[in-house]
Amino acid sequence: MGIDNPCCAHRGASGLAPENTIAAMERALAFPFVEWIELDVQLSKDGVPVVIHDDTVDRTTDRKGRVADFTAAELQAMDAGSWFSREFRGEPVPTLEQVLELTAGRCRLNIELKTYGGRYPGIEAAVAGMLRRHGRIRDTVITSFDPLALKRVREAEGGLRTGLIIDAAPPGLEHALARIGATFLSIGWNRLKEGRMESFRKAGLTVMAWTVDRKYAMRRIAAMGGDIIICTNRPDRFGELREQRRRWRFGG
Repeated sequence: MGIDNPCCAHRGASGLAPENTIAAMERALAFPFVEWIELDVQLSKDGVPVVIHDDTVDRTTDRKGRVADFTAAELQAMDAGSWFSREFRGEPVPTLEQVLELTAGRCRLNIELKTYGGRYPGIEAAVAGMLRRHGRIRDTVITSFDPLALKRVREAEGGLRTGLIIDAAPPGLEHALARIGATFLSIGWNRLKEGRMESFRKAGLTVMAWTVDRKYAMRRIAAMGGDIIICTNRPDRFGELREQRRRWRFGG
C-alpha cells in the first residue's frame, strides 16, 4: 500500500544531508511532495535566531562549546557538514533568516524553539518578529516542549499558530492544548493509536507524527488517516511509498 499523507522533512532531509543546514533544506525542497520543513532554533550570543538542534555545537560542527556562547558570525564560520560526509565540508550553521529566504513560497515551516525554563529570554519575540517581517506568519507553526514558550509566542504575535511537542499521549491532552491555545500536536509516532487520533480530530488538532523513517511505520501512520503529517528524516523513502500509491491508482 502506498501513502498520500502530507510530508514534513525533519531538520531538512537530514537522512540525506547534515541536519539543520541549508544543504538539508535544499535536499528536502528537491522533493516536490515535501510540504513542510521542520527545524530547530536557538539564539546566538548576539541574539540572532540560528538553526541548530543541540545546545552545544560539539556533535554537528568542528568546534566545541555552547551555542549561546558564540555570535551568529562565529557559528556561520563553523563546519557543520563534515561530520556527515566530506561532500558537505564547510556547510555553515545557518540563521533562521537564511532559511526563511530559501523556503519562501516553497513550503511551510515547523519551527521548534529549543528553550525551556526561561532559557534564551526573548527568543519567542525575536522569532515572531522575523516571521512578521518576512510575511511568514500564515505558513508557519511554532512548536516547543515548553507550554510557557508557546504562551509567549502568542503574546508576541497572536496570529501565529502554536503546537506542543510530546512523546506521550496522556489523558486530557486535548484539553491541555486548548488551554494554551495550541491547535497543532507534534507527537512521537508510536504514541498514536486509532482511538486517540479520532479524539484529536474532534478537538480540531492538526497532528504531526515524528520521526517516521521506516516504511512500515509510514504505512502504519497512513493507515490511521491521510490527514496525519508524516515527519521524516528520509523523504526519499516517503516518496517511494507515495509512488507506489500513484502506480496503484493509475495502473502504471
